Amino acid sequence: MTAADLASNCLDMARRAKAASVALSCVQTAAKNAWLLACADKLPRHADEVLAANARDVADAPVYGLDAAATDRLTLTPKGIVAIADGLRQVAALPDPVGEVREGHVRPNGLQVLKIGVPLGVIFFLYESRPNVTADAAALCVKSGNAVILRGGKEALRTNAALHRLLADELPAHGLPADAVQLVATTDRDAVGHFLQLNEYIDLAIPRGGESLIRRVAAEAKMPVLKHYTGNCHVYADASADFAQAIAIVVNSKCQRPGVCNALETLLVHEAIAPTFLPQVGAALAAQGVELRGCEITRRYLPAAKPATEADYHAEFLALILAVKVVPSLEAAIEHIGQYGSKHTDAILTTSLPAAQRFTQAVDSAAVVVNASTRFNDGFQLGLGAEIGISTDKFHARGPCGLRELTSTKYVLTGSGQIRD
Repeated sequence: MTAADLASNCLDMARRAKAASVALSCVQTAAKNAWLLACADKLPRHADEVLAANARDVADAPVYGLDAAATDRLTLTPKGIVAIADGLRQVAALPDPVGEVREGHVRPNGLQVLKIGVPLGVIFFLYESRPNVTADAAALCVKSGNAVILRGGKEALRTNAALHRLLADELPAHGLPADAVQLVATTDRDAVGHFLQLNEYIDLAIPRGGESLIRRVAAEAKMPVLKHYTGNCHVYADASADFAQAIAIVVNSKCQRPGVCNALETLLVHEAIAPTFLPQVGAALAAQGVELRGCEITRRYLPAAKPATEADYHAEFLALILAVKVVPSLEAAIEHIGQYGSKHTDAILTTSLPAAQRFTQAVDSAAVVVNASTRFNDGFQLGLGAEIGISTDKFHARGPCGLRELTSTKYVLTGSGQIRD
């Protein structure tokens, strides 16, 4: 394909998505839910073709240089297909944010003022490795009244195409525009650049993947971008921490799924409990195969730990590697998180209510957790249904972004002939 043809194709997709978004904004909730439920029923019946496509993608993973964590994110199983279908049903069960009255009042002159939820329009969604995100993104965008252009990674192209085909084929049958869910079929990286210039047709770009992808999108996009760069998540074990509870939370935060953005990357430990807590938590982590990289005081109590570098405290390892640092106080922990954190997810383990309150007030992150795993910063876990990503920005959405975060608002004013003096 020539450069001119590529640019033309991208423009054509964006124009069709814009037209679809106009039609979709007026579709009733029942039709959107019917599409979601039909797709949920259809996916398990066609699991074999999706899994066959996925097997081919997984077999080619080494060609694309995917490591173990990335290959894990790429791999679908029969259980994973069922989970995708369940996710579609969960989105169908959620309230429709389109047309929702967010605020309302009547002015002294009788003018009725309503603030209602409306779709954003067209979403350009870029993602890597995880093919289940194809269904999640399509479900969330359509339910919130938005058309979506999906651009998955080349490593998952076959799986994404199989899932997209199953979802898109059901659109017209339920009165939804056929171009409401489009998939970019080319792996040419230049296509991304073309789409990012089309702010006349695309209202929001959402990159979900590695830091290099996200930074490229943020640098090139002419439209707003919803994003987080990294997930350098912290757990701070306070002086008053309950050891048994804290150890279970640390192990879960790090090991339950280490290759995701809400996994623990740095453990901070108050110096008062370091002599007794570190050997216990270190043993529990070692049993899970975690490599520890610690400060000088940490290594005094965990001699097997490697020396931590400055880079380690900035790192999003996405692997069974954990940076550890002993801090002299709660304030020092807060300061460390402020310096090295990514404003994603940070937790405190404490039995002190004042300590918990200070931590939640002072730590400026999308999610701040008290006595629970960092892994709970997730759309499903927070009752939002599927999420399209986690934002560390402050405008217009922050944290897990579900249906409501894919809408804006408009004012509807209803009068009976009022004119302004």
